[in-house]
Amino acid sequence: MRHPEPNENPVFSATGWGSASACGPNGGNCVEVNLTAPGRVAVRDSKRLTGDVLLDFDTASWSRFLTGMRSGIFDVG
Repeated sequence: MRHPEPNENPVFSATGWGSASACGPNGGNCVEVNLTAPGRVAVRDSKRLTGDVLLDFDTASWSRFLTGMRSGIFDVG
């Protein structure tokens, strides 16, 4: 994961957050993703909509993460 440089402050649109349909209307134990800042992907807790962004990925790192998720490398048990 790439951390932003000190003078770099990607801005994510307040209306650009989305979550998986499996999360349902009440959020549950889910995360929301925002793709509105060019070249960046933000992730936050769906229960803390006004909280801080948990993770800020560059798009290449996000793509590798999704590939890993789909292949099951993060499965526990």
